Amino acid sequence: MKNVFSFQQLFRKKSIAQIHADAAAGYIDEPGHSSLRKELTVVDLTAFGIAAIVGAGIFSTIGGAAFNGGPAVVFLFIFTAIACGFSALCYAEFASRIPVAGSAYTYAYASFGELIAWIIGWDLLMEYAIGNIAVAISWSDYFTGLVAGYGWHISDFLTMDFVTASKGYAKITELLASGMTMEQIQLNPDWTYTLNAYNAWVKAPLIGGFHFVCDLPAFVITVLTTGLIFFGIRESKRASNFLVALKILVILLIIVMGAFYVNPENWSPFAPNGVSGVLKGVSGVFFAYIGFDAISTTAEECQNPQRDLPRGMIASLVICTGLYILIALVLTGMMSYKKLNVGDPLAHVFGPAGVNLPWISGIVAVSAVAAMTTVLLVFQLGQPRIWMAMSRDGLLPRIFSSIHPKYKTPWFSTLLAGFAVAVPTQFLNLTEVTDLTSIGTLFAFALVSGGVLFLDRHDVRHDNRFHLPYINGQFLIPGILLAIFAGIWLISPETIQVFLNTGSAEKLPMWTFLIFAGVLAVLSFKRRLSAIPVLGLLSCTYLMTELGLTNWIRFGIWLLVGLALYFTYGVRKSRLRTNLAFADQR
Repeated sequence: MKNVFSFQQLFRKKSIAQIHADAAAGYIDEPGHSSLRKELTVVDLTAFGIAAIVGAGIFSTIGGAAFNGGPAVVFLFIFTAIACGFSALCYAEFASRIPVAGSAYTYAYASFGELIAWIIGWDLLMEYAIGNIAVAISWSDYFTGLVAGYGWHISDFLTMDFVTASKGYAKITELLASGMTMEQIQLNPDWTYTLNAYNAWVKAPLIGGFHFVCDLPAFVITVLTTGLIFFGIRESKRASNFLVALKILVILLIIVMGAFYVNPENWSPFAPNGVSGVLKGVSGVFFAYIGFDAISTTAEECQNPQRDLPRGMIASLVICTGLYILIALVLTGMMSYKKLNVGDPLAHVFGPAGVNLPWISGIVAVSAVAAMTTVLLVFQLGQPRIWMAMSRDGLLPRIFSSIHPKYKTPWFSTLLAGFAVAVPTQFLNLTEVTDLTSIGTLFAFALVSGGVLFLDRHDVRHDNRFHLPYINGQFLIPGILLAIFAGIWLISPETIQVFLNTGSAEKLPMWTFLIFAGVLAVLSFKRRLSAIPVLGLLSCTYLMTELGLTNWIRFGIWLLVGLALYFTYGVRKSRLRTNLAFADQR
């Protein structure tokens, strides 16, 4: 029968009962046909969360954050953890009610309706795909540096993407044409990376006139990770658990050893650049925390998802926050924050420029490679399961939800996710993907937090499943907002001055947030909204304002592309809308 378009149907919600039924039946509606293997316990889920959270943030971006914020960067970790904590509690509430693969996409379908669900699903595709491209490229850099330390130097043209090498060649050629000599370029440290790109292009073998330049390590690790995920969740969890145990042991070793070399004088001044300096690192720090989102995508592979998913999310967030705070204190205590703006801060403080313990630097390098591997593993695991959930609803073709009869994994989505990461690593040098991935994740967190407000809080369950406690936000939310604004005015007036001196366009995200915060304060007072999801909304939307107007524009373009795809394919193929039209005609 003809599926008649209705604007109202774009916002039709999918009942929790229907979500459970569709997950049990799969796309083909054959009971048991699409069932995934239930392997994961609370320990495995916690390990997955730690695997995804403890990665580039603790081995790389923490250096830049400490350089900008000084020792006070610990407050940024705490604030970000609190913001993520509110969202994690909201995720846990949804996970206990809807223990189904799909993460924020599935939760949005139950709370906001199909159109918003598609938007968040499309957003998650960007978060996972672009984020994993960045992780794979970073893994390649870590691995190349590690093997170089053991005397194995991989050729530049095998460790760099094609576009970077091409641009490097063009730039050095331009400098030589302007009169500079190669010796002058080599002596200038600012041109080192560009010179490496030039050498990669020059030394690359020619195949039919084409320069063969590729990031081989990034490609190989993506293929190996994809293969591991393809062959089963059991194999994936074993690899993850082993690597997580390894890197936690190394981090604890770093904390204990570093504590003996801490000089308290390095903690003064504690916040040399004020609040604005601390917040400069928000993108890199938040990028380190987004891992617990991936845990929720494995709901259908948990032995007891309604109990274990909330526990795994919260436990991983608490453990990782503690590790980040301790590492930040040790780093800034061992060395002045002014010297920490390096790509490998942990190895740096134990190297010749620091306390000169080269054996620890070597251990750090090995652990960094292991850490990046687990991040790639967990996010490559999560992306196919979101595609699978969207396919079940008809918003993507059926093959995306096809389950391998032997390995019980979404085989097509897994292979496609590997392809979508492995190929771009050969052509892209994504210097700003951290910001773009962070804004996408914050958007997902905000929608999940907001979605809880649409659930029936009087739906009290009499079992041991997690239930988000209701805290009346009538006076609490307006009071918190007033206290924050008053505190900034009194303690850090320079922050307000910086905002007033910012260009009009750059102020737009903050003005939008201030209006949104005011609306939420009024609604909280009038409707007695639950405080935890409101605080999650406020925290995430505020962090989005710190990512700059440029990233908002890029994010908006990505969402527009997604809407175009939805209205050309998804709106016609949606199973929910098809079923509704059929029921109406009956």
